[in-house]
Amino acid sequence: MTRSVLNLWAGLAFLVLATGSEAETFSLATAGLRGAMCANPKSQTFEQAEIFGTFNLPWRWNWGSGWRVQTRLDAAVGALHGHSDDAFIGSAGPDFVLGRERVPLYLEFGVSPTLLSHNEFGTMDFGTPLQFTTHVGLNWEFGGHFGVGYRYQHMSNAGLGSHNPGLNLHGLMVYWRI
Repeated sequence: MTRSVLNLWAGLAFLVLATGSEAETFSLATAGLRGAMCANPKSQTFEQAEIFGTFNLPWRWNWGSGWRVQTRLDAAVGALHGHSDDAFIGSAGPDFVLGRERVPLYLEFGVSPTLLSHNEFGTMDFGTPLQFTTHVGLNWEFGGHFGVGYRYQHMSNAGLGSHNPGLNLHGLMVYWRI
């Protein structure tokens, strides 16, 4: 998966350089693909792939000079791979987007309850199937309907289980604005 993600980003970089950035941020909804790899490869090797969608919620706050915070729902389903084991992963939770009107870059952060189909991957035990994923990311929308982004995320069971090693991932995404 790592080589595929890198090839995807190389192709997207070419597309970004060849495209204007007239996009208006804060679209009603987005749909896309995310791929992530372990942030600390010395300790564990995990990869995650998922499809996701975001949907604007009715709450937003506007500040002067075009700055605003938009609330939205982020929902995803996919697979988590580690130590030759695969598990279903699903999450849904609130997301906050900070950006400025007519600027195609924005910051996002959020937290989502996350379910795993099983919580043991070789010798790594996440403690419970219920986890919580927090993230912070930077997105760039271009070409009217496309976007790419980076996110750093941490998943753990928040002390609900006897084991709580946590998992940190670097993620890349590509999405389509609806």
